[in-house]
Amino acid sequence: MDEIAISTKNLTKKFGDFTAVDDVSFEVRTGEIFGFLGPNGAGKSTTIRMLCTLSRPTSGSAKVAGFDIVKQDGEVRKHIGLVSEKLIMYNDLTARENLRLFGKLYDIPTSNLNKRIDELLGFVRMEKWADARIGTFSTGMKQRINVIRAMVNQPEILFLDEPTLGLDPQSSVEIREMVGKINKENGTTMILTTHMMVEADLLCDRIGIIDKGKIVALDTPSNLKKIVSGTDTALFQFDIPNLTPTLMSTIRFLDCISSTQQEDETHVKVRAKGDDCFDLMIDTIRKNGGKIKGVHNLEPTLEDVFIHITGREVKDEVSDRVKTQAHHGPPGHRMGGGQRTGRG
Repeated sequence: MDEIAISTKNLTKKFGDFTAVDDVSFEVRTGEIFGFLGPNGAGKSTTIRMLCTLSRPTSGSAKVAGFDIVKQDGEVRKHIGLVSEKLIMYNDLTARENLRLFGKLYDIPTSNLNKRIDELLGFVRMEKWADARIGTFSTGMKQRINVIRAMVNQPEILFLDEPTLGLDPQSSVEIREMVGKINKENGTTMILTTHMMVEADLLCDRIGIIDKGKIVALDTPSNLKKIVSGTDTALFQFDIPNLTPTLMSTIRFLDCISSTQQEDETHVKVRAKGDDCFDLMIDTIRKNGGKIKGVHNLEPTLEDVFIHITGREVKDEVSDRVKTQAHHGPPGHRMGGGQRTGRG
C-alpha cells in the first residue's frame, strides 16, 4: 500500500459569503507529482495556502507529512517547501546570501547550511553566479534560485504554485526539467499548480481538475483523456487569405461544433460532436468559398478534457494575470511565507 504524504477531508475555505474551496477531499501519495488544474479563482492556490499553513480552513481537516495543518502547523512547516508564483528573494543580495538568509530561518547550523547551499547551486548549475546579486539575473535564473530556496530545509514535500508563469519557453523547459529531476533523484513529493496543459501532462502522475472550489475530476493524465467521448478534434489548414473573420463566424455557428481555436492565419483547431460534423463543416466551408489544404485528426489532450469538464479555457485568464503583473508588479509578500491576497 502506498504511503500517503498529504490527505484532506472535506477541506473548506470561505471568505465571507464566498466559498473559495468547497468540501475538497483527496490524497497525494509519497513520491508522486500531483497536479492541480483549474481556471483562475477555482481554488487551487487557496488549497495550497491552507496545506502550507498560510491560511486556516473554515472547516474540514488535512494532514501534511502526517501532521495536522492546524494543530501541528509548526511541524508541517518543517517538512515542506513552497515555490509561489512570486519570486521570494531580495535583489540586493547575492544568490548565496539569499539562500543563507532563508536557511537561517530554519535554524540550520552554518557548516551544514553552507554545504547545502553549494549542493543546491550545483544542482541547478548556478555555481558561477553564486556571488552575483539576484537583481542582475534573468527571470529564468531567478526562478532557478527561487526553486532551490524552497529546498534549503530538504523538504519531503514541495509545493509549486505556477512555477513557469511569465517565463519564456526556454526557461519554462529548464524549470520543468528541474522539477522532474528533483522528484526522480530526491523522491520529493510535489503538488504542482499550472495553467500549462502540456506541463501537467509531462510532469504529473495524477491530476485533479478543480472548478468553482470543487474537484470535478481526479486521475492519471491518460485516464482523464478517456473522459472525452463523442467529441473529435481536428486541425484544419487553409490557403491564404481564405481564413476570413466571416468564414470563422460561419464555422463557429454550426450546431455540431463544440469549440474553435484559430492557431494562426491558416490553421484552425476544431472540436466537433457527431460522426458527420466534419463532413458538414467541409461542405459549409466550400460553399462559402473557403479552400482547405489539409485536415489532421488530433488525439485528445488535457485541454480537451478541461474544456469538456469545465466548459471554458484558462488561456485568456492567465494572459490577463501576466499583463496585470507586468503593469502593476507582483503583489507584496511576507518574508518566508509568500502569502498572497487573491482567491486563486
